[in-house]
Amino acid sequence: MTTPRTEHLVLPGVLTAEQAAATVRGVLAAQREDGAIPWFRGHHLDPWDHVEAAMALDAAGEPEAAERAYAWLARHQNEDGSWYAAYADGAHDRVTDRGRETNFVAYVAVGVWHHYLSTGDDTFLDRMWPVVYAAVEWVLRLQRPGGQIGWRRDDDGTPAADALLTGCSSVHHALRCALAIAEQREEPQPDWELAAGALRHAIRRHPERFLDKDRYSMDWYYPVLGGALTGAEAKARIEEGWDRFVVPGLGVRCVVPNPWVTGGESAELALALWAMGESDRALEILQSIQHLRDADSGLYWTGYVFEDDAIWPRELTTWTAGSLLLAVAALGGHEATCAVFGGDRLPSGLDPDCCD
Repeated sequence: MTTPRTEHLVLPGVLTAEQAAATVRGVLAAQREDGAIPWFRGHHLDPWDHVEAAMALDAAGEPEAAERAYAWLARHQNEDGSWYAAYADGAHDRVTDRGRETNFVAYVAVGVWHHYLSTGDDTFLDRMWPVVYAAVEWVLRLQRPGGQIGWRRDDDGTPAADALLTGCSSVHHALRCALAIAEQREEPQPDWELAAGALRHAIRRHPERFLDKDRYSMDWYYPVLGGALTGAEAKARIEEGWDRFVVPGLGVRCVVPNPWVTGGESAELALALWAMGESDRALEILQSIQHLRDADSGLYWTGYVFEDDAIWPRELTTWTAGSLLLAVAALGGHEATCAVFGGDRLPSGLDPDCCD
């Protein structure tokens, strides 16, 4: 039986009420008592996927579990506002990658705004505002004069000069959510508005400012998912790459020309399609990846090599389940998820005065 908290997770050909409940239980089972959500127990945690899984828990009516995930982030934030790229799943959260990636750090703003919209909890927003503020300030210190943002700072402090289109598109989304938080708190951040506008301009008009990763499907759809491309521009981009990346009946390739479809990329594309107003195609994509579902756990395998008819890697990841739950929640009309990924209610920032 569905409840008002989860009825939006029932989607024909994707999730029944029982399946939705099993998937949520699978993510909850992977979450530790301290709130950390690793890829799976015994694997590592990264801050971006941790937030995605926490957002899925909010979309599934589990706000207490989601709040524990954000509390873990608050406790583990570095003094400079960043997080490390990877933490081992264990009692001491041993750092396994001491680099700090800008899209990983920025994404806390998306999760915090989503949780606030899900719960209306002003106390939570007050508590997390210093965390979000410090994270955004750290990220923007790596913004280049052309608007793009370097993808990483190494442990020795060396900043990466190169920018990634996928990562910057995610940061663009995070900046808009951070601005929404600032507006809610009546603490305007004009520098963030300028930074978001400059970043959007770089994404829309200056592909040469990013490393060439166009073999990756994420570089194809993330400018749409992150809200930098909308309307006719978004539609043109999706149509241009559709036949390259979409394998009918199986999902979305991670990398062209590899015969490997992945659940996370497929679900995120579905979310981008929904944001464009193409719910029918979004539903088809979600239906096409149900071969990745593990009936016992309710979770989803990361990917499938279709030339070999092989699941690979043999990993049931919380972030794959999380991305699917978020896409289903958007299609099901979950208000907070729709507001965060639809984009119409997010501040857009300020466009730069010049075009170069």
